[in-house]
Formats: sequence, structure tokens, C-alpha cells
Amino acid sequence: MSQLPDDIKYLNTHEWARLEDDGEVSVGITDFAQQELGDVVYVELPEAGTEVKAGDEVAVVESVKAASDIYAPVTGVVTAVNSDLDTAPEWVNNDPYGRGYFFRIAPRDAAELDELLDAEAYAESIEG
Repeated sequence: MSQLPDDIKYLNTHEWARLEDDGEVSVGITDFAQQELGDVVYVELPEAGTEVKAGDEVAVVESVKAASDIYAPVTGVVTAVNSDLDTAPEWVNNDPYGRGYFFRIAPRDAAELDELLDAEAYAESIEG
């Protein structure tokens, strides 16, 4: 079974979003998604300062099996990207909810997170 921390929110498209103490939202792909993709070999990240809308394609993750778009969970501005993934994309596989995060967004309205799935609802969506 995939790891599903219950302190973060999930998208049906297999991204996760965690509201950090500073009010920003960290974004990555779920443990389930990284398992399905296999070994991640490259991550194309947005530039800091990019304005995004919830549901926008923001990044791309490539594995030995496939390439997948990464969608923004909330509307806001990308404040930081995980440049460690440029040289160590394997962090997406090794630590998807920690060092393998993709980017951070300063949300325009953090209440958008309430519209995302909780761990239980996401678990049901991937079990089907």
C-alpha cells in the first residue's frame, strides 16, 4: 500500500499539496504515482515567479516508462522550485513527500485546498 500522509491534500491526477507553516503550499507527486511511473529520470520544473491557476499544467516528470504532466493544486505564484531534482531526480522515488517535492506556491486563496481530496478519499480513488 502506498504511503498517504493525512496532513496533506491530494488531486485525482496524483499530485499532493501540503500547506506549510509559512502559508505556502508545497507540491509533489504521490507515492502511488512514483511507484506507477517507475524510476524518475528527469523533472521539468516551472520558474519561480510563474503565475499558475489551479488545474494548470505546471511541470513534467519523466520516468523510464512515461512522461506525465504535473498540475497546480491551487492558484497562486510559484515561489520556489526544488533544484535538487536537476541532479537527483531519484528523490521523487526515494522521498516523494519530502526531498522529492517539486515546487512551492504562494496561494491566492488557501481555501482552495479544502476542495482537494483528503487521504481517505484519495486512497479510495486509487483502489478502484
